[in-house]
Amino acid sequence: MRLRVLCLILTWTVCMTAFAGEFSTPTARVKDSVDRVIAILKDSSLDRDTKWKRIADVIDDGFDFRSMSQSVLATRWQDASQAERQQFTQFFSQYIEEVYRSKIESYSDQRVIYKEEVVHGNRAVVRTMIVTSNTQIPIDFKLKNNDGEWYAYDVVIEGISLVANYRSTFAVIAKDEGMDGLLENIRERIEQYKRKYGKLPPPGT
Repeated sequence: MRLRVLCLILTWTVCMTAFAGEFSTPTARVKDSVDRVIAILKDSSLDRDTKWKRIADVIDDGFDFRSMSQSVLATRWQDASQAERQQFTQFFSQYIEEVYRSKIESYSDQRVIYKEEVVHGNRAVVRTMIVTSNTQIPIDFKLKNNDGEWYAYDVVIEGISLVANYRSTFAVIAKDEGMDGLLENIRERIEQYKRKYGKLPPPGT
């Protein structure tokens, strides 16, 4: 299970860091970014904080967090105010970075095989396989073309959607506590991870 989580983190967090105009297909876009993040992880001249800053830039630049947030909130998105939508999107992107910070650094030479690309209009799926010495794990990237650039909006590992998992988790909180409670919950999740990694929470928390 730990290996599956690590493979998901590695692949999901490394999509899309170069300019879209340099690549003609979603697969080429994914492959370039995977290679770039692996290079960061293997660069012994970089300290830990520098490595993470560069990887965090990949996350910020490569994901359509607004589309992901809309999918995660589902019907709650329509009920939320514009300010609540913006705040949730901001918190969700920060949460993803904090949750996976330590796990991505555990990468240890798994191979990524690019198997198939399926494009329907402005949507695409890039099917890959993570290969280790004793297992193979299928991972599908879902991408969306926004004004000529491909962005990731979901990852499916062994048939399980990352967005669907978060949707089920946050739906219960939103139902019981409303948007205010959900925003407070995800804010606290962020601070818990920051405290875990040695960062002090903001004053007053």
